Amino acid sequence: MAQLTVTAKGQITLKKELLEHLGVKPGDKLEVDLRAGDVVVLQPIEKKYSIEDLAGFLKPNGIHLTLEEINEVIEKGWAGELED
Repeated sequence: MAQLTVTAKGQITLKKELLEHLGVKPGDKLEVDLRAGDVVVLQPIEKKYSIEDLAGFLKPNGIHLTLEEINEVIEKGWAGELED
């Protein structure tokens, strides 16, 4: 069990292992649910993406395939012939 310290401003910092356990990264948001008996539940909020968030998502990475090569990869994928 991790221990957290409350600062003079009434803030806490979650330890890295807690953030990793929750699967959250900088900029992500958490929902806080107060339960009976001094229980606090933290849950990550699923991020909603907009079309603007996707800008630049398909940046070229140096791999260039012809349509024939792309079709070959697709065929191998459907046939279960691709390695992980």
